[in-house]
Amino acid sequence: MAGAGAPPSYAVTELAELPALGGLYARGAVGSVAKRPRADVALPPAAYRVTDVDTTGTGPRLAAYQRVVGEPASDVLSAGFLHVLAFPLATAVMVRPDFPLGLLGMVHLRNAVRVLRPVRLGDDGVEVTAWAENARAHRRGVQVDLVAEILAAGELAYRGVSTYLAKGFTLPGVGAAEPGRPGGSADDGARPRTSGAGRDSWVPPLPTARWRLGKDIGPAYGAVSGDRNPIHLSSLGAKAFGFPRAIAHGMYTAARALAEVGPARRGDAYEWTAEFFKPVLLPGSVDLAIRYASDAGADVLPGSAGGFVYDGWRTGRAVRHLAGAVAPL
Repeated sequence: MAGAGAPPSYAVTELAELPALGGLYARGAVGSVAKRPRADVALPPAAYRVTDVDTTGTGPRLAAYQRVVGEPASDVLSAGFLHVLAFPLATAVMVRPDFPLGLLGMVHLRNAVRVLRPVRLGDDGVEVTAWAENARAHRRGVQVDLVAEILAAGELAYRGVSTYLAKGFTLPGVGAAEPGRPGGSADDGARPRTSGAGRDSWVPPLPTARWRLGKDIGPAYGAVSGDRNPIHLSSLGAKAFGFPRAIAHGMYTAARALAEVGPARRGDAYEWTAEFFKPVLLPGSVDLAIRYASDAGADVLPGSAGGFVYDGWRTGRAVRHLAGAVAPL
């Protein structure tokens, strides 16, 4: 995962402050109407940057976030909270008039994050930059990476790459689309490999934790993250988008898995990946398994020393919700 900075050909626009997600979602909803699937996807060569972000004022929000996702109280901003901090700037890129993909219906597939040094409350010189890159074909549309970088005292501290799928769009001149991933993803339309009996071949490992999630977890995470998408807040809002009831934020489940690994095991500098499968319906129960990567026979973060892998699935069912890894650098 390279860094730092947007591609040299990108024009960087300085903003006075991080934008509010509510207004961005409203713009994205209106703008999505005009962004119908077409075959001329071209990402804008543009990035947004906010310098001198005030981390001191985020103290109450950080404390509330830590309570919601299960992080221990600390003045260190975890990778999950750094994602929350930078997310509005990435969203601002996606709601630009020249961004070719509609915000509504965008499916979050995976995250790849690298924390290179701690960012703490009160740190000076915190700078956030975000842009879109790497549009590529997928058999159900176009994938795109939203990249966010955070610098502290002039040093790259965080780099997160969030991959999204816009269904129905295509790229001109591109050959075969990316095949479905092993294990599949209900979110991106891939199907899990199946046995002759027609059942999923993935077998859940022994759980190390069980989450009993009430219907209040969507509003609770929405309050600390700013992501108040109606599919997470109520059954009524979720049904409008085809879900039987409200679903948990994918980043809530990933952040809670990161918290389960814990600061001591991941260290001050670490990599964190998350891949999303079937959404978690609320209320619901999720089993989680955290294992040493070596015990699981996994090499999910090449170049890292050791680390952990995690899987989350519906209690009592082999319905996978998420998977990922955490490894110290």
